[in-house]
Amino acid sequence: MVSTHPTGVQHSGSQYLPQRHDTSANPSPNQELLPLTARVHHHDLLEIGGCDVTTLVEQFGSPLYILDEETLRSACQQYRDAFKQYYKGESQVLYASKAWNCLAVCAIAASEDLGIDVVSGGELYTALQAGVSPQKIYLHGNNKSREELILAIASGVTIVADNWYELHTLVEIAQPAQPIRIMLRLTPGIECHTHEYIRTGHLDSKFGFDPNDLDEVFTFVSQQSALNCVGVHAHIGSQIFERQPHQDLAVVMVQWLRDATKYGLKITELNVGGGLGIKYIESDDPPSIEEWVKAICEVIQEACAAENLPLPKLLSEPGRSLIATACVTAYTIGSSKVIAEIRTYVAIDGGMSDNPRPITYQSVYRAVIANKMSSPLTQTVTIAGKHCESGDILIKNALLPKTEAGDILVVMGTGAYNYSMASNYNRLPRPAAVVVANGEANLILQRETYEDLIRQDRLPERLKNQE
Repeated sequence: MVSTHPTGVQHSGSQYLPQRHDTSANPSPNQELLPLTARVHHHDLLEIGGCDVTTLVEQFGSPLYILDEETLRSACQQYRDAFKQYYKGESQVLYASKAWNCLAVCAIAASEDLGIDVVSGGELYTALQAGVSPQKIYLHGNNKSREELILAIASGVTIVADNWYELHTLVEIAQPAQPIRIMLRLTPGIECHTHEYIRTGHLDSKFGFDPNDLDEVFTFVSQQSALNCVGVHAHIGSQIFERQPHQDLAVVMVQWLRDATKYGLKITELNVGGGLGIKYIESDDPPSIEEWVKAICEVIQEACAAENLPLPKLLSEPGRSLIATACVTAYTIGSSKVIAEIRTYVAIDGGMSDNPRPITYQSVYRAVIANKMSSPLTQTVTIAGKHCESGDILIKNALLPKTEAGDILVVMGTGAYNYSMASNYNRLPRPAAVVVANGEANLILQRETYEDLIRQDRLPERLKNQE
């Protein structure tokens, strides 16, 4: 069998429960492994939002996404309130909904006075159907279609223009009497230590205008009566623990604001993006939401004072740090395979179709057995998915109690980029999702059926009724 768990921890799954070191302050969700409401009740079962996880699986099936409403709301409130506390000007937090865009999540975020950042027509449509105000929706994307732009214009949302093709398209389809509200996405040339697929601020990126084109871009936009340019936007990446890159970004963006005034542009909004990381494993040590917001606000205010500029409306667009910790995924354990002196595989009823991040980004997770929360951790196993793919491994070297078929495995921190990147690989139906709060569970995503899988299939007439 392979070596022990990376941390060498040998006690029960309760080690992952939220730690409240300071009872006077709410814990920052991004610094926890399990949702804030996670508890072990007297029957040694994991409970989230007042709901027994094993009972949820009995009721709704598995795999099952379980979203804790209190954790999501707490993260929204901490972002919103920290900006109000540390920024002297107007601010607006936007939920970067690509992390998990569905009606319920958008509605919860909006009810906490957050806006929504969308990156496609489908995400935009969902946010609108969830009742989000168009004035609080911002559309991103490096290759928006004409149809998506038309929908955005008709809806009255702000469009974050990413490139020359898009600017020219917007001018073509604009109505003279109704200037289109846009922001400009610029690439700041700032790198951070994260996976190369989620670094978006360095110069070699598909996103945004090159800073060397700043003069040409500002000149063009200032001459277009069809475009109402209200702000600039930049984003440097995701799952970031360092404070300095975001502080450097803030200084660069204030310089852009200063330069824009030379072209007669009245830039009133500045969007610093998001990217704050979360705790996926014990050794992860991200700043708290409040610490991140405070650092950004201080630098923006200092830079504006140095340039003698009025404070812009300050926007940010966190995604992962709002939603990831709020959700866990529950699976049912099935088969196992012991390879002597090498590895023990334990298989679950999901895998890369409901969580593609390990095979895509080599992402790491922690897990517990929901029905054995206090059992000794005696097995080091590899959690394998059920797909016909050797790389369908969810967790390597997971330290767990002795597992049996029928046990409920709970993987933590699955709210971001799990459902949103889910697929029907091997024609597996996508899982259901529930939101839990105060002992009540409500379905927010219906489990797909086999009928759903073929709903869009079409069989040519010549292939029907063949013998």
